[in-house]
Amino acid sequence: MSVLFVFLFPAGVGAFLKNAWNKEPVIFASCAIGLIGVALPFISPITKYTGMINEAVPYNYPVPVRDDGNMPDVPAHPCETKGNRLEWLKKL
Repeated sequence: MSVLFVFLFPAGVGAFLKNAWNKEPVIFASCAIGLIGVALPFISPITKYTGMINEAVPYNYPVPVRDDGNMPDVPAHPCETKGNRLEWLKKL
């Protein structure tokens, strides 16, 4: 374990962490869990896909409108394929 500290941390930081673990293991472990809890959302791939899904799903759902022929962005039928399809989600 001490070999890992030599390569990853300078001598002062490694000595501090080793000393903290020896004196107060419960506080050290709780701080480590807290730091992991703060850092995990930034490094997790789940965060990326959650953001992509949230961008694709509309916050306000559209009210059905009657197509008068002058609305090219409104599909005439709900099954008509216009707009974004979630193909990237189906390929996961």
